[in-house]
Formats: sequence, structure tokens, C-alpha cells
Amino acid sequence: MRGPDVPAKALDARALAALAANPGCSRRAILDGAGVDKAWLATALGAPSGFGQSQFALTRGNAFEARVKADGGAELLRLAHAHLDPGAEPPSGAALPDLTAHGPQGRTARTALALREATRGAGGWTLLDHPMLALDVAGSLAFVEPDAVVVHPDGGWSVVEIKSFPMVDGSADPSKVGAAARQAAVYVLALEDVASRLDPAPRVRHRVLLVCPKDFSNLPAGRAVDVRKQRAVTARQLARLTRVEEIAGALPEGTCFAPDRPAEELTAAVEAVPATYAPECLSTCELAFHCRERARAAGAVTRLGRPLRAELGGLATVEEVLAAARGESGDPADPAVVALRRAARLRAEALAAAREVATCP
Repeated sequence: MRGPDVPAKALDARALAALAANPGCSRRAILDGAGVDKAWLATALGAPSGFGQSQFALTRGNAFEARVKADGGAELLRLAHAHLDPGAEPPSGAALPDLTAHGPQGRTARTALALREATRGAGGWTLLDHPMLALDVAGSLAFVEPDAVVVHPDGGWSVVEIKSFPMVDGSADPSKVGAAARQAAVYVLALEDVASRLDPAPRVRHRVLLVCPKDFSNLPAGRAVDVRKQRAVTARQLARLTRVEEIAGALPEGTCFAPDRPAEELTAAVEAVPATYAPECLSTCELAFHCRERARAAGAVTRLGRPLRAELGGLATVEEVLAAARGESGDPADPAVVALRRAARLRAEALAAAREVATCP
């Protein structure tokens, strides 16, 4: 579907977290499952998005991560001990297994072997730098790569997430921490899949270590983040995703998103897949601007936010909502219709009162 000889764009944890946050969007599911580069596709459709990190942010993040992992990860292990496992023996060093292998499948197998060996030889600390994990998503295998995974002396596994946003006085931007937690939850799910194949299965801890710069400096600070809620939500949403084969089977024959196709053909291919746009897509999906314009043109109420859409029940367009409010359509017993008509009546009364006040001498 992405065209012959077009390399697949790999799914990462950030994309999986965004996909799980909007499981009803078949468009994103099929494009991600087929490995289509959505940023390129958005540009070809005439709606490029500024989604993604700047080169400066990437460079700064890589430099900070290198500092955190310097000297065999001594500082990272100190933070893991302090925030995740203070009762364990303080790390004087750690095993650093070599995870080098050919291709993502090879790296995934090498990571699983390293985790198994570290767990069986538990008693000390082990640090896995950029391990590769696999997760089945709607029938398509996705490879995800956490910043690090720590194996504790008791054999438990913990995810480490390193971010470049600051942690001031022990706290950071809640929205950014929430995004990091959702991303880490994907890694926890992938680790649980590896653990389930071992006997006995090691414990995958649901408290992850978030490492950020301290007070706008380049010194690392740590914080334990409980991701049980994010893990449960992500698992439930990923399980609800329609399998890629089912979505593809409902598309017209020959649907293709190859970069050499004319813009008109690409537009028709994208429009053949249903989308579920919401304002949150603007910060998580490269096709958000294109889908927003289509939602506006169709008058879809989802463009006003999911909470409002949920309140309106079966009223899917702005025109249907206005008609129900005016009493022209809708079931009078529907609570949404009742609320709309009451709101319309109150508005009319308020406007009438305002006009009366304005005309008073």
C-alpha cells in the first residue's frame, strides 16, 4: 500500500501512544500499519504539519542522554536506586550487555536473551542501553526502543525514560510528564510480553524512572512515575484497534499511498479510509491539518472536542445539532435533544431581555 521499493516507516512508542489515544481512527491505523510516512503524505496533500521535534531539541536531548549514561550509567543507576529501589544494595557498578544485532528482529531477540540472562543471574544491577522490544498492534508488529531498561538485584525490570524538558524543584510540566508516561506505558506493555515467555516470569515494575535536566541545567534529576493507569488505558485501546487486514479489505482495489502517485489519486486514497479527527490530533498526528479541514467541511462535531461529541450522542454534525436545538428534528425524549432545546430557549430569552434593556429610554 505504501508503494513498491518504498521503505516502511517504523512505528515508535510515541506513535503507538497516539494511536492508542484515538483507536477509532482507521486512517491512522492503516497508514501506520502499512509504514506510510504521514509527514510526507501531509505535504503531498497540501496540508503540511509542523508536528515533530526540531533539530535543536533532538541535539539537546541526545547530548543530555549521553551525559546521563556516561561512566557506565553510574548516575542513571544512582537515580534508579534512589527513586525506584532504595531498599536494594546501592549500585557500585552494573552489567552492560551488548545488544548489537542485525535488524530490528535480531536486536529484539538479543534484548530478550540479555533480559533472560540478567534475570537468572540476579543479585546485581544490569543496565540495557536502548534495548529493542516488539509489540503486536492490530496484526502488525511494531518495534519500540526505550531509552534504557534496568534489571534490579531482585530480578525486576524497570523502564527508564530520559527527556530534555526541565524538572524545576522536583516537578515538571504536567502535560509533558503525562506524554512521557503514556510513552513509557507502551514500553511496559512490550516488556510484559517478553516477561510472559520466561518461567518464572519476572516482575515488570509499573513505576518508571523519568530523568530530566535539573532546574534548566544539564545535571540530571530523577522522578518515579506510576504508569499503571496509562498502561491499562493503552492496553485496552490497542486491543480495540481494528486489525489492519480488516481495514485494508474494505478499501477499493488498488488503493496506494506511493510517493509517485498524483495528488488527486493520493487524496482519493486517503479519503477512502475513515478518519476520526479531534483537536488532540494536532499534537500527535502529521495528518491533523488535512483531517481538520475535512472535518470542518463536513461540519463534524468531533472537531469541537471528544467531550462535547460524547455529550451529543447520535448528533454527529453541527447542522444536526442546530436543527435539534430549533426543534426541527431529533427525538424529544433524547437527553441531548432536551438539553439543546432548553439551551436554545434560554438563549432566546436572554437575547430578548438584552434587546428590551437596550431599547429602554
